[in-house]
Amino acid sequence: MQIIFLGTNGWYDSATGSTVSALIDSKEAYVILDAGFGLVKAREYIKEDKPVYLFITHFHMDHICGLHAVSRLGLKQPLTIVSHKGLNSMLKTVFNHPYAMPLTDINFNVKTLEVKEGKYDLPIKFECLELDHIDYTFGYRFYLEDKIVSYCSDTKPCANDIKLAQAADVLIHECGYSVRPENDFWGHTDPEGAGEVAKNAGVKKLCLTHFGPNAFDTKAKRLLGEKRAKKIFKNTVAAFDGTIVKI
Repeated sequence: MQIIFLGTNGWYDSATGSTVSALIDSKEAYVILDAGFGLVKAREYIKEDKPVYLFITHFHMDHICGLHAVSRLGLKQPLTIVSHKGLNSMLKTVFNHPYAMPLTDINFNVKTLEVKEGKYDLPIKFECLELDHIDYTFGYRFYLEDKIVSYCSDTKPCANDIKLAQAADVLIHECGYSVRPENDFWGHTDPEGAGEVAKNAGVKKLCLTHFGPNAFDTKAKRLLGEKRAKKIFKNTVAAFDGTIVKI
């Protein structure tokens, strides 16, 4: 199993990366995490006839802007898009004129699944819980190949953050802030905060993504963020577009 980071920026694309998306390539399925502009790069890696799922954390533009290029994936198998309540309404707006072609015009089958907090088996097993962000946001915990991969973006550190990450083989966590503001009404995490979540949850590896493109506008600043997180949780890596993590 491997995780391919397709886009690692929050908010907007920059020289350091596309907006957020990642692909888990497991025996059970291809699992895509969020649909920033990095999403279209998944077509380079989806080669086998396995189920394909796209899990969306929330509906901020940097997490759904890549949906207009879903048709470019050219899938032979159906795509199942999973998120919380409001998914179907959002997709009816986005996949329609004047924004994008309707879902019915895409040359492969697209299914949707709205889920509540809880545990599911699709047949892939996963758990979802609400995170602490300005708008309703889910984090996910996947059980694949007898491993646990957790994905938490966007959020400030919180109880559900740690619960989803508990004893995970890999925690993929946002790092939107370089320095978390005193009054954080948006709900994001800085390198130290992500390191604390990984440490408190007892994960094996922490991968930082969803970097604020203004706060981390160079590769050096992103690597400095990695170094800061490592002081708290040693097995940390800052992801870049194209980073591949094998599990």
